[in-house]
Amino acid sequence: MNKTTWNNCKFVALKRLYMKRVFLFAVVLLFISPLVIGKKKMPPAPKVKETEEIHWITNIDELQAKMQQNPKKVMIDIYTGWCGWCKKMDADTYTNPSLVKYINNNFYALRLDAERKDVIHFQGKEYSYDPQYKANTFAVEMLKGSMSYPTIVFMLENFQNPVPIPGYHNVKEMQSFLTFFGDNAYRHVKWDDYSKTFHSTWDNGVAPDMTPPAAH
Repeated sequence: MNKTTWNNCKFVALKRLYMKRVFLFAVVLLFISPLVIGKKKMPPAPKVKETEEIHWITNIDELQAKMQQNPKKVMIDIYTGWCGWCKKMDADTYTNPSLVKYINNNFYALRLDAERKDVIHFQGKEYSYDPQYKANTFAVEMLKGSMSYPTIVFMLENFQNPVPIPGYHNVKEMQSFLTFFGDNAYRHVKWDDYSKTFHSTWDNGVAPDMTPPAAH
C-alpha cells in the first residue's frame, strides 16, 4: 500500500468516526429536546385557595368604629379559654363554608373572652373584671347575668336589642338563628313559628357530631 492509499484510508476512517459521533449526538438531542420543551411549556401550578374564615373582631373600639361607618347587625361569640364546648363549636360549626360566608356578609362578628381583665369602653359605659362573676362586666351585661359558655349574642344595627342564645350549636341550629336575624324574618314572624318550618341548607344532610368534648 502506497502512501497516498494509506492517507485515503485514514481519511475515510476518520470521516466515518466523525459521522458516527454526529449521528449519536443528533439522537441524544432528539430525545432531550421534547423534555426541555415540555418542561418550558408546563403551566404554573394553580394557587391553592385558602379556606375562608370568619372575620372575627376582638377589639370593641374597632367594632364601634365600623358600626359608625357602616351599620350592620352584630354576632358576639362569648367564650372562655377552658370551655370545651366553645372549642368544639370553633372546630365543627364555625368552619362551615356557607355559614362563614353568611356571617361575613351580614354581621360584624365579635369574639369576646368573658374572663378578660382589661377595661372595656362601650356605648359611653366602662366595664371591668368582676371577681364575683369571674368575668368582665361587659360579658355579664350581654349574658344578663346568666354566665353560660359558649353563648351567642345577636344585636341589631347600632347595637340594639341584644339577644343571648346560650349553649353549643351545630350548623343547622346556627343557620336558623343567623337567617332569622340576618334576613329580617324577626320583623314579621315569631321565632317559634319560624323554627318549626325552618329547613337547613348548609349542613348537607350530615348529622351533627354531639360527642362531648374532652374535659379540660
